[in-house]
Amino acid sequence: MRIRRIELRGFKSFVDKTVFQLGPGVSGVVGPNGCGKSNVIDAIRWTLGEQSPSLLRGKAMEDVIFSGSDGRKPASVAEVHIAFDNEDGAFGGQYQRFSEIEVGRRLYRDGKSGYLINRVECRRKDIVALFLDTGVGARAYSIIEQGRVGFIVNAKPEERRVLIDEVAGINRFKSQRVEAERRMERTKNNLVRVSDMITEMGRQRRSLQIQ
Repeated sequence: MRIRRIELRGFKSFVDKTVFQLGPGVSGVVGPNGCGKSNVIDAIRWTLGEQSPSLLRGKAMEDVIFSGSDGRKPASVAEVHIAFDNEDGAFGGQYQRFSEIEVGRRLYRDGKSGYLINRVECRRKDIVALFLDTGVGARAYSIIEQGRVGFIVNAKPEERRVLIDEVAGINRFKSQRVEAERRMERTKNNLVRVSDMITEMGRQRRSLQIQ
């Protein structure tokens, strides 16, 4: 699995539509300090579902939207699309037949936001589920930026286990177990409410019989 293309518009310093075409092999983004190299990594993490503004080097999520400059007005929306190669069928299920999978995210200045898979709106959990056990994700081991190596080396055992579980391919099953437990808890609560309703209706029935 590899990235074919990154398309940014209104995201941080990329106010105009900017497209990075990434061919086979190793690709590098080179430039002086402050030119926006780190914004490319931020765009990838943001698109894959990162929810913490601080991990995107901001104070609020709105900070990812171009804030304006001397000659440009602030942008009203930030939008990023990332196209992944799927020739090897790494994405299973309903996306296996596609040779390319594109995920996207957009955020408006009024707070409205959304995720997309192949330009069709979806939920954040759909994006997360798509990349489970692939090593790709907002905080997966495929993205190692400055300071990440030190974090992994000095991490607590339970923190390091998150990465090991991802590499071992069991995160998908753990996620499915959590979701199943949530459904069971909701069902249990529903049964309690049904029991309460039956008890109340029993009281009303006895009252009606007496009347």
